[in-house]
Amino acid sequence: MSLSLRLVVLFSFLAVAQAWSPPTYSGYRRIWFSSFVGTPGTPPDSTNWNIITGDNNYNNESQTYSSNKVNLRRTSKHTLQLVPRKNVKVAKGWTSARIESKYTFTPAVGKITRFESSLRLGGNAAVHKQSIWPAFWLLGDSCRKGVKWPGCGEIDIMENINGQNTGFGSMHCDVSPGGICNENTGLSSTTSLTFYKYQVWRVEFNRKSSSYKSQYITWYLDGKQFHRVTGAQIGSAAVWKTLCQSPLYTIFNVAVGGYWPGYPNSQTWGGMGSMMEVGYVAHYVST
Repeated sequence: MSLSLRLVVLFSFLAVAQAWSPPTYSGYRRIWFSSFVGTPGTPPDSTNWNIITGDNNYNNESQTYSSNKVNLRRTSKHTLQLVPRKNVKVAKGWTSARIESKYTFTPAVGKITRFESSLRLGGNAAVHKQSIWPAFWLLGDSCRKGVKWPGCGEIDIMENINGQNTGFGSMHCDVSPGGICNENTGLSSTTSLTFYKYQVWRVEFNRKSSSYKSQYITWYLDGKQFHRVTGAQIGSAAVWKTLCQSPLYTIFNVAVGGYWPGYPNSQTWGGMGSMMEVGYVAHYVST
């Protein structure tokens, strides 16, 4: 191999290897991140992630979560793919993937805390995505310690259903049904998204004020705000604490079916066109 060709190969490798290093932002310090460098076809690093397997009854969904590489795998481009697939060997006919971070963070007092991910969704037409439900979200760590949903607090940074070109940002809290967050609907807003294009989904927790009523949580897509909830809107210091002043962990998953999106039909396709692919996830705090 000539020197020039070796240099091309080397620089190409470095470009890929560095492609998913989370960005730096003026006025912010990066606290933590997870990228997905590793052997293609393998699951994400177990030091950062819990891989969820088996059936669950959340929202009456149809998938069985699996760690099999056909559902969950790192790629040669250092991304992570979560892929739903039809599978007649499981009870409800579908397998998919869900991971939950071992890392937790509490939005910093007197600061702005930023949490974001660059991800993309597969490009199957909406007619072939009935029931497909990818999500990037945060859940209160108290859920792992016995507090029932929605009392533990939930921040949905991005959800998408049925191949609509709509991203949902939502908050869930307090009690269900009803309550401060109008469960089971939650406090939500929407924005238009682009399929098969990497986009940055972000939530920011602003705790610069010492008064919870003046604090707020804001959702962004590619830097453009599309949702905000304030402490004053919540109107309860105890409930706001679960959302903006307590430890949170992150989840990526692709559900199939459920009360909200409905259920798969004969035209629902699994595979790459229904996947979610993640480049990085990162936590920042303002300086």
